Amino acid sequence: YFNGNANSKYHNKEKKFESYFLTFDGGARLEIMSKAGIDKPDQDDRLGWAHIAISLGSRESVNQMTTRLQNDGYRLVNGPRVTGDGYYESVIEDPEGNLLELTV
Repeated sequence: YFNGNANSKYHNKEKKFESYFLTFDGGARLEIMSKAGIDKPDQDDRLGWAHIAISLGSRESVNQMTTRLQNDGYRLVNGPRVTGDGYYESVIEDPEGNLLELTV
């Protein structure tokens, strides 16, 4: 969805760890990983982190990506909207319940 290219999945069966690196234009990389045994939610029912935010550059881009993700079956949590601190965003939930914040 964001023009990232994934490498082949790395899987360490002994440590029960799996990961992918996503590489984006310009060289930015994001590692997405999971590990068995990390399964106790915090006080807000989250595991590990609150959300990841991706800046798309414009309100129109936020609107388009929000619509695209919704049309592909991802749940819209809120937005698109202007937040109390002036950001334009929408929040989408991935299949594992992680939150993806789309911003300008």
